[in-house]
Amino acid sequence: MPSNEQRRQAAKRKLERQMERREQQAKRRRVITIGVTIVVVVAVVIGVFYFSRSGDEPAAQQPPQPQVNIPTELAPPPARPAPLADPVSCTYRPDGQASKPVQPPANGEVTSKGTVQATIDTNQGAIPLTLDRSLAPCTVNSFISLAKQSFYDGTNCHRISTEGLQMLQCGDPTGQGSGGPGYAFDDETFPELKYGRGYLAMANSGPNTNGSQFFMVFGDAQLSPDYTVFGTISPEGLKVIDDVARAGHDGAFDSSAGGGHPNKKVTFNKITVQA
Repeated sequence: MPSNEQRRQAAKRKLERQMERREQQAKRRRVITIGVTIVVVVAVVIGVFYFSRSGDEPAAQQPPQPQVNIPTELAPPPARPAPLADPVSCTYRPDGQASKPVQPPANGEVTSKGTVQATIDTNQGAIPLTLDRSLAPCTVNSFISLAKQSFYDGTNCHRISTEGLQMLQCGDPTGQGSGGPGYAFDDETFPELKYGRGYLAMANSGPNTNGSQFFMVFGDAQLSPDYTVFGTISPEGLKVIDDVARAGHDGAFDSSAGGGHPNKKVTFNKITVQA
């Protein structure tokens, strides 16, 4: 049997072991607490940095667009100083590869009398047009042919210019500014021609290179009379274009032709011709 002294020594050793274990447990708790505190502080710092950076990034990626000043008055309706003969002869020449399968209009005589109503249905709204045969009968004939063959359906307007020349350019199925219908035809211009808000005109790459691309003037257009005007845009249609213009562009063409891709994308669903 152990003596009283032995029992006291055993009890003392047991108590010392218990105190040692408690001290070790207390140390572990202090280490864990410090570690958790460090993690929380680091997370807060990273979060503050991230959200401050996130607040800065959109401003860097989307710089404020300059204000677009758009005239409100329509230009006087375009008119030739002398009427064309009726009918006129039109020729549509092969010119490169068509960007989308399409047949050129038949060569031959077309009338230079009357107007035709057309509507461009876009994702931004309807743009009603009046096509005027007395201005450009061969151009109107080509536009109607392309519209009826659905050449323009699903295409995007690839360029808008908001300063100096204020216009929206469309009619290229590739969306790059270099596509066309695979044929070309002559200009139908006259020296007295001046451009203004509400005019519908053909784009070209030089004399007598008209194809499918056209532009819609919504404001100033100090151009030489080298681009065939073949109709006008309704006030309702101009409101749609004005809205697109105010959204600005990406400047993709600033170093060349001017302007850029519209920030507010314009896609043609269909062009309906009432003829």
